[in-house]
Amino acid sequence: MVHMAQAPPAADTESWPLKRLMTEVVGTGIKSAQDLSRPQATAAMRQILAGEPDATTLGAFWLANRWKHNTPTELAAYADVMMEQTRVVPPDVDPVDCGANYDGKGRTAILGAIAGFIAAGAGTPIVVHSGDRVPTQKQDAYKHVLDALGVRTDLQPEESARMTDAVGFGFYHQSAFAPHIAALTDRRDQMGVRTFINTIETIANPAGASVHLGSFYHLAFAKKIVETFAAMEHATPRRVLMFQGMEGYDDIRPGYTTVGESTDGSFTDYAIEPDSYGLTFTEDDLRVEGADLAAASAGLTEAVLAGEAAAPIRDAALLNAALRIYAREDASSIETGLEMARASLADGEAAAVLEQARAF
Repeated sequence: MVHMAQAPPAADTESWPLKRLMTEVVGTGIKSAQDLSRPQATAAMRQILAGEPDATTLGAFWLANRWKHNTPTELAAYADVMMEQTRVVPPDVDPVDCGANYDGKGRTAILGAIAGFIAAGAGTPIVVHSGDRVPTQKQDAYKHVLDALGVRTDLQPEESARMTDAVGFGFYHQSAFAPHIAALTDRRDQMGVRTFINTIETIANPAGASVHLGSFYHLAFAKKIVETFAAMEHATPRRVLMFQGMEGYDDIRPGYTTVGESTDGSFTDYAIEPDSYGLTFTEDDLRVEGADLAAASAGLTEAVLAGEAAAPIRDAALLNAALRIYAREDASSIETGLEMARASLADGEAAAVLEQARAF
């Protein structure tokens, strides 16, 4: 009779060093790799943040996780440990938390800043957060567009919260609210591929918002993020909207954008088609490849606010703003959100938000 080896109880593995968790659990091979239990994943993340694993072991562990694909239980454990050291400073208002991929985008304009200004002008407070040249792409993100617009980004979390209350739009810098995650940048850069840190940093929620707006490449990932939030022990948003943004960023695609929406755990998905709202823009309209993406995005932001942008750029900005307004349920539908976004732009409220952000 052949006796199959049984895995030791999870409690016995919590003290395992990361190398053993890698060699005996997640890194045993394509067919035999196992998922980490919550205690195992918690122990692994604490070791990583404590700087205990050597560079080779850490890289192997990250790569093994990437190959086998993380479960919501694992991601929730990693995120909860991240949040233990994260400085969460909520503003008085309850904003929409916008956590696009920190490693940015490189072909098409970043529309999140202008969408945020328009939404804020309509009465929907917005918080955005990012790092600075995060691996693997190390391309432009929220910080770089705001820098190009002359908006301060070297803010401590307390300042970010005050900015959100005073302006209706706030920026939180990863190096200030999560320096323990920013400290992993060099190690991540040496990997050359994304790790689960790329996933959990986008859901850090430094403003303690009850609404999260994020982006994904595939719908299954949106469901995984919703399940991750549900499995977390730290406070998480009650409402989550994830959509298949351009280049994986939180900019609505031309033509057809898949959205996954969850309120109090109830998940549904649908599509957004700009043409159905009388809006028209193509990827070519938004393309700025070969240019300074952050500067180009900032220039388009100023043009939209001044009423001088081409119609396709204006339409894309309005639709992205409408989704943010709808996400917070300040509008009962995207159509109503569009009406509010148009009014914010036409009345100069959106332009006033940018000027207040610059003056903060």
